[in-house]
Amino acid sequence: MTSDGGLLLLRQADRQLGLSKALAAGLPDPRDPDRIVHPALTLVRQRLYGLCLGYEDLNDQDHLRRDLAWQTAAEREEPLASSPTLCRWENGADRQAAWQVQELLVEQFIGSFTQAPVELVLDFDSTDDRVHGQQEGRFFHGYYGDYCFLPLYVFCGEPLLVSYLPPAIGTMRGTLGRFSSCWSGGCGGPGRGRRSWCGPTAGFAGGGCCGGAKLRAWVM
Repeated sequence: MTSDGGLLLLRQADRQLGLSKALAAGLPDPRDPDRIVHPALTLVRQRLYGLCLGYEDLNDQDHLRRDLAWQTAAEREEPLASSPTLCRWENGADRQAAWQVQELLVEQFIGSFTQAPVELVLDFDSTDDRVHGQQEGRFFHGYYGDYCFLPLYVFCGEPLLVSYLPPAIGTMRGTLGRFSSCWSGGCGGPGRGRRSWCGPTAGFAGGGCCGGAKLRAWVM
């Protein structure tokens, strides 16, 4: 018996998209191949499916790892990775690994079209992620009235293209400026879609906090 029956539907969607396989193949794995117990693909599926089903805390995996439904979804016949194993794996990711994940999201988005779109509208938005403790990078935000992170999201319609957690300093305009510099050197920005499709118009949507001249010049 399991309370996560939707997990198998999630696995089927993942099989169709090939997302977990692409992630596992693209992320570096410095572990000794002769001593690996939990392959990268299993770790990716375990963490990805957990996030999709609302199990954000790695501690949840200490009992989920023994659930037969989870083992079936990960295509394993033994207990999955423990929370310490998943924690070490996540903490081993560097900035380059993060950009590889973002690039994959962009490639998945481009591959979802059967023909080139006429227009691409990038929607920039940020939201507060309140923290409860002394987490590194937290800061007090006057508008939200609490200590938080302020991740920036970039959507194109419904699909999420980029999620970016900037340094907790300065204004949102400064954050967007740093983001534009980083994304131009990593995922390629709006030009990535234009180069892939040879010509669609790229538009930009954002609130007043997104009105910095540097970002507007980058989008143009």
